[in-house]
Amino acid sequence: MARRNTADVRKLTDADIQEQIDGVRRELFDLRFEQATRQLSNTHRFKEARVKLAQLLTVQKERSSSTTSP
Repeated sequence: MARRNTADVRKLTDADIQEQIDGVRRELFDLRFEQATRQLSNTHRFKEARVKLAQLLTVQKERSSSTTSP
């Protein structure tokens, strides 16, 4: 999985960003569940998902703070 550029994330709409945030959080939940049941073989997916979530949340926070500024 190629890492997404932050510029690509900024092109998404607010609804798309929220949808992807929900999807990544669900993915992290599933990964934790797989790890707990010892079915997870690709542990690097944790880092990829966390980085993707951080990018999405950063862009979402930037947008929300820029709209509330005077």
